[in-house]
Amino acid sequence: MSVSGTSSANSVTDNLSITKKTETKKNTNELGQAAFLELMITQMNNQNPLSPQDNSEFVAQLAQFSSVEGLERLNNSFNSFMSNNALQASSLVGRSVTVESEKSTLVKGGIVAGSADLAYSTNNLKINIYDEVGAIVQTIPVGEVPQGEMVFRWDGQNMEVNGKLLDWEAGDDAAAAGQYRFEITADQNGKNEALKTSLSANVNSVTIGENGKLILNLAGIGAVEAEKVKQFN
Repeated sequence: MSVSGTSSANSVTDNLSITKKTETKKNTNELGQAAFLELMITQMNNQNPLSPQDNSEFVAQLAQFSSVEGLERLNNSFNSFMSNNALQASSLVGRSVTVESEKSTLVKGGIVAGSADLAYSTNNLKINIYDEVGAIVQTIPVGEVPQGEMVFRWDGQNMEVNGKLLDWEAGDDAAAAGQYRFEITADQNGKNEALKTSLSANVNSVTIGENGKLILNLAGIGAVEAEKVKQFN
């Protein structure tokens, strides 16, 4: 590209077809694309014809502006993306999700749902439930469970495992609302082992972490990244 004198600058102006807008604009410290080009062309129009701006300097200015503009667009796109994600995530407030945890909160008239994975089938699975101070509330002998995922539902009194209501002495009084810890053990490959437990919890609020990840604040559990949710109930 050759740039020399006022005639060349006028030619660039004609090619860019830049027109001034008559509508009033708000005061801003930001340099937009049109303002940048207008400023650059004004500089070209008023340069010394005997010592025009160097081509490399002209190209460098264009490259610098393109870089800044690209970063600005990327930032705006990212902010829009995060706003949309936050808006969608806010619809989770009040819903129940399942995450890996050994604690959950039983609300009045509600249930705690959970699951555990068995590498082998067993005929000796047991669920122990403890209250907030560590006192055992119920010991539930489930018995035989096949290999794979075992799911359960507990309402404070009755226990349902894999869709079947267990027939055992649950007692007449249901457990009160509050936080409970679940311990599941089973015979696995000749050893009695504690299984990792996933439990349901209500979403109290949603926030965005410093790394841009969505954080779900769960009742009785605390802050958990949205990507660690196993199931949306």
